[in-house]
Amino acid sequence: MKIGIVGYPTYGGSGVVATELGLGLANAGHQVHFITYRRPARLLHFHENVFYHEVTNEDYPLFEYPPYETALASKLVEVVKFEKLDILHVHYAIPHAAAAYMAKKILLTEGKYIPVITTLHGTDITLVGNNKAFSPVVAFSINKSDGVTAVSENLRQQTYDYFTINREIEVIYNFIDLDRFRRINKDHFKKAIAPNGERILIHVSNFRKVKRSEDVIKVFKLVSERIPSKLLLIGDGPERSNLEALCREFHLCDEIRFLGKQDAIEEILSVSDLFLMPSASESFGLAALEAMACEVPVISTNVGGLPELNIHGKTGFLDDVGDVEGMAAHAIEILSSDEVLEQFRSAAFAQAKRFDIRVIVPQYEAYYEKVLEQSLHRREEA
Repeated sequence: MKIGIVGYPTYGGSGVVATELGLGLANAGHQVHFITYRRPARLLHFHENVFYHEVTNEDYPLFEYPPYETALASKLVEVVKFEKLDILHVHYAIPHAAAAYMAKKILLTEGKYIPVITTLHGTDITLVGNNKAFSPVVAFSINKSDGVTAVSENLRQQTYDYFTINREIEVIYNFIDLDRFRRINKDHFKKAIAPNGERILIHVSNFRKVKRSEDVIKVFKLVSERIPSKLLLIGDGPERSNLEALCREFHLCDEIRFLGKQDAIEEILSVSDLFLMPSASESFGLAALEAMACEVPVISTNVGGLPELNIHGKTGFLDDVGDVEGMAAHAIEILSSDEVLEQFRSAAFAQAKRFDIRVIVPQYEAYYEKVLEQSLHRREEA
């Protein structure tokens, strides 16, 4: 099958999932064409079944902002026609689903029908899409897609709650490549961070307000008062300066390391003992899954799709948003005993295996086949 994949080429969750899915499909023998404005961050190596098509915008004095949606739609038409794609899979509703619909209508005038699948990832529905300025286009694009998936049951329900949707949304969870994300021996690295055997807590995010990264430091303060600990903060973003100020206020700068954006995140997770995710909103929690695959239990909030991933009392604990004391108490419960920590590690890894890419990719393949079959009956209606 020849598959076109459209997504944001960034380190964010939707971009990572789109790229990793494409690579998984390529490994399964499909021909995959990535179509976006920059080479995806995780598209690092040559693969005989992987192709990249760059969307370029021309500067023109009339436009204050270059019309990316139009440029993307034109590129989609070109790639579908000349690469003879069988299906388009767009990730994140805005603007990709709308651009794909435009491309589909253009191609219809030339006698070519291209089925479009839209995958909803979270903020495209809960934040951006729920904006009154965008919601009509989001709802229209979802309803006009040939297939729609969401990355959690919670996100599917939110989509139905926020918009008037007249079609079925399939849940296909996010996934992890267990060949890459696994616990590996990095004792020398661990000793460099925690020379006296301190516990290592970790947080990975883009440091936006919705991630509530300040709560991470507040939880760590309470934990470190009871258990000798270190905290690793991975990522960067608008809240970093506030986090650094809070470290100084709490006199914890010697115990906290800001490591910035990292590519080999699995190596850092491998030396960690506990993952903190106090987010106000998470459609799934891909960073938590990556931690669990490296046998790191998770303390998270009980919002969005997190309860579908993090099993309370088994793979970690779930607490209310802002409940710093509850998160700290649960963290201490896990970290106080090597035996308890190992039990949580084992359960976290067992749960992660349910989301192995080799389990999830076949679900997408089956969904593609289903949509292709159904699209044969829709061509006259388009």
